[in-house]
Amino acid sequence: MVFGDGGPHRLAVLVRDGVLPMELGLVHQLFGSARSADGAPLYDVVSCGVEAGAIRTDADFTVGAPHGLEALGEAGTVLVPASHALDETRPADGPVPAALRDAHARGARVASVCTGAFVLAAAGLLDGRRATTHWLSCERFAARFPAVRVDPAVLYVDEGSVLTSAGEAAGIDLALHMIRRDHGAAVAADVARRTVVPPHREGGQAQYIARPVPSAPGPSTDAARTWALERLDRPVTLAEMAARASMSVRTFTRRFRDETGMSAAAWLTLQRVERARQLLERTDLPVDRVAERAGFGTGTSLRTHMRATLGVSPSAYRATFRGPPTSE
Repeated sequence: MVFGDGGPHRLAVLVRDGVLPMELGLVHQLFGSARSADGAPLYDVVSCGVEAGAIRTDADFTVGAPHGLEALGEAGTVLVPASHALDETRPADGPVPAALRDAHARGARVASVCTGAFVLAAAGLLDGRRATTHWLSCERFAARFPAVRVDPAVLYVDEGSVLTSAGEAAGIDLALHMIRRDHGAAVAADVARRTVVPPHREGGQAQYIARPVPSAPGPSTDAARTWALERLDRPVTLAEMAARASMSVRTFTRRFRDETGMSAAAWLTLQRVERARQLLERTDLPVDRVAERAGFGTGTSLRTHMRATLGVSPSAYRATFRGPPTSE
């Protein structure tokens, strides 16, 4: 999905009673900061309620929504922040589920932050799909919506036209992912720099779930990850990474998953895809050479992994997101 050719992409934020102000603000901040190469805004972010007017937040102030639900009919993307006062205690009813279904059926992309996933599920938009929400709410979510495949370990889930994210801060990860998907890694990285957040956070929300505190802190896999990032163009084995961390392979494997929420092999693949994206955006290197520098070895391997991860071929990605070449 590519935007911007006909002006800024309209993104409607559905603000409901008890909305979390941080989630509402981060959507406006991140998408509102996305700019084209000539400085033009890439998104037109508007707030809407069930009706236009003042809406109570979960803090001691209200916010104003200039638009009602009619704004969903004009939006290319609809995003639903959390409202803990309602999401887990009352089923979404009234005009909201119907408006979300209509927007999605019309072709709008629909996304949620935190327990906003309850609203998407109540509208039937998550049936048969993989989704996530805050880890504290995953069991209740799964019990209430058995047709949804709940993944409690990830920061966000991209199902194409429907996306969900975990707790509040994971909304940042989701927003940057959507910007990256729409306009490429360079634009998303610029937004991240402006907002002073990492452009991509490793791992999933499993690393934030409360666990018993160990009697003594253990070694970290951070040095091994740094070492691997410096040689993505070469073969990197699990045994080598474990040795860099001065751990046995078994201990390293367990610690790596605890720290990142994924296996070392999956992490390496994601880092190599990200390196390939950067090279495709910023250089004129042939696809086979990009594959070599990203550590995939052959163009065929790169194509396989990019299609699996991003849903597009390297040449299609480059045609969409190619920026001014650098000296790389």
